[in-house]
Amino acid sequence: MEIDRAIRECSDRRLQTKYNNATYVIQRALALYSIEEVAFSFNGGKDSTVLLHLLRAGYFLHKEGQNSANGDLKDFPIRTIYFETPSAFPEINSFTYDTAATYGLQIDTICTDFKSGLEALLKEKPIRAIFLGVRIGDPTAVGQEQFSPSSPGWPAFMRVNPILDWSYRDVWAFLLTCKVNYCSLYDQGYTSIGSIYDTVPNSLLSISDSSDKFKPAYLLADGRLERAGRAKRLSSSNCGQRPVDSNGLSSLDLHKNSMLTASVIAVGDEFLFGTVEDQLGPNLCRKLHSVGWSVLRLSVVHSNIDSVAEEVEQKKSSDMVFIYGGVGPLHSDVTIAGIAKAFGVRLAPDEEFEEYLRHIIGDQCIGDRNEMAQLPEGITELLHHDKLSVPLIKCQNVIVLTATNVSELEKEWNCLIELTESNDLLTLLEPYVSKQVMTNLSDVEIAQPLSKLCLEFPDLHIGCYRTTRYGSLVVSLKGKDQERLELAMKSLEKKFQPGTFKEMN
Repeated sequence: MEIDRAIRECSDRRLQTKYNNATYVIQRALALYSIEEVAFSFNGGKDSTVLLHLLRAGYFLHKEGQNSANGDLKDFPIRTIYFETPSAFPEINSFTYDTAATYGLQIDTICTDFKSGLEALLKEKPIRAIFLGVRIGDPTAVGQEQFSPSSPGWPAFMRVNPILDWSYRDVWAFLLTCKVNYCSLYDQGYTSIGSIYDTVPNSLLSISDSSDKFKPAYLLADGRLERAGRAKRLSSSNCGQRPVDSNGLSSLDLHKNSMLTASVIAVGDEFLFGTVEDQLGPNLCRKLHSVGWSVLRLSVVHSNIDSVAEEVEQKKSSDMVFIYGGVGPLHSDVTIAGIAKAFGVRLAPDEEFEEYLRHIIGDQCIGDRNEMAQLPEGITELLHHDKLSVPLIKCQNVIVLTATNVSELEKEWNCLIELTESNDLLTLLEPYVSKQVMTNLSDVEIAQPLSKLCLEFPDLHIGCYRTTRYGSLVVSLKGKDQERLELAMKSLEKKFQPGTFKEMN
């Protein structure tokens, strides 16, 4: 009752909507299955803690609907499954068993792996449905709905996901509003807890004047970065020790001289018909070069889902793909749907994104607004910045830009760079430097010497072009080492008479 009362009395309308939807799913499940046929998977984390209290409230509402809520509902009658592993944090184990004692949980502790333990439990107990604290964005959430049968090869049961559409912000709003206990690790800067070998405090919550003190998890500004505290797994020689190194988000020059590649995709029939000249592509290429990235390809595709999907599928091998055009409510705005098809996922409503859209378009064009708020399920991250009215969309290694002109691109790019400084969105490398010279040599005269120069300096990008067919030839050298550029230029000059080349600004 206290959970239901706390939500009803709060002023957070979004949280109330999430709560009502979640408890409705729970009551549906309790109507479909008997109390002996359902179970609850609890792991001591924030999401399963939320689910525990939603189940308590949902069970109360279910019994109230049956006019049988006058009895003592202190004990929690739904069977609880806890998979205990040697790599679990001690704080997680302590919190789990303390919670079980507080709320009278009927807890089944399983010490084998999840699948084997589940098979054994389902053979012993008549369990047909299991409540899970899965949220969209979790690695296991792809393709799941609020009611989803178990995957092929697993024991047969119904997965019930009451908080599938909850965000990080929703989770903490619920825990703080209801004033319930949660694992103490969250007050030490942990935002997503795995094992002791792959989890560290989130460096985004580090207190500036201390290397080992962190703000609590609920102060993380961007919930999409909750998994930034997942570190690389330690080697077996380090087993038994907690990782203490930072998660590397501020190490912008870790690979300063590495080669990272990007592809740029423009979506729009207006480009292909020549109605509009694409100015964003070349501008974006220059910006990528300024942070040391090599652009493999700049392409333009038709405004249809299959064209976008095929192009994204081909470019996914790049370290990052930037795509613009075709974003909005019009019939030709197919970019998001094309990305979803390329990754083999469906479009699903994203209420957090819809909140941003509501501030822009209000109650106008309700149908269009809802369509715009559908994003690729399980692979989407919203990139928030105070200077952007709507966050940018990132689907794995594809970033969707909404800019329609150079000034808007400048704004979005600057926001991306600022975000990089806090969460390593893009690895910033040594910028490309260039040197250009002009000559009156013919193509035939310079062709062979340039080919040899490419062999001498394979680390440089060496090219040439003319602005007019009979004008001067421009030789362009690009690389990340100014000394190498100078050496290459001297090597080229030695192959010809003095004065053959004139340096350009």
